[in-house]
Amino acid sequence: MPETSTENPQAFDDDYDFDDADFDEDGPVLPRKPMQDSADMDITPMIDIVFLLLIFFLVSSTPDKNTAVELPPARYGVGVSEKNSVVITIAQPQGSGKTAIYLADGRVGKPLPDAAAEKTAAIVAAVEEGFFRQSKSQVLIKAGGKVKRKEVYAVEIAVRKADVEGLKIYHGVYEKN
Repeated sequence: MPETSTENPQAFDDDYDFDDADFDEDGPVLPRKPMQDSADMDITPMIDIVFLLLIFFLVSSTPDKNTAVELPPARYGVGVSEKNSVVITIAQPQGSGKTAIYLADGRVGKPLPDAAAEKTAAIVAAVEEGFFRQSKSQVLIKAGGKVKRKEVYAVEIAVRKADVEGLKIYHGVYEKN
């Protein structure tokens, strides 16, 4: 065996003669192993791209304003169908005016007169007509966000004066910004 350097024991000596080595030149050459194609595809870059696209669309999109919810759902209570209800709307005062009461859903038609007796008579007539002629068993009182509670209570008292048994009264509050 040839001598190796003492400084680097793993390095071969420069005097080593490869011609004297025990190589078989006539023997078969071992073929190189072919590189095997991996059946598994690395999808990590694709996942990165998908997440980047997801973040891009979340940041750049704007929510649809038609589907935005204005008020959260009530914790307690049941939804009331307007088809089965006599709807009375108490509109917010505009400027320094008084609140207006409508016998419809929203500011539809003429508001009721300011006199308390006339208001009460019109509300009683509307409730009795809805109950007896239109088979409506509920009254839905809608009030604007700035309407005072005493005005809602006055309408509720007028509804109770109707000669109707088993009538249910519901309150709904809506706010406009």
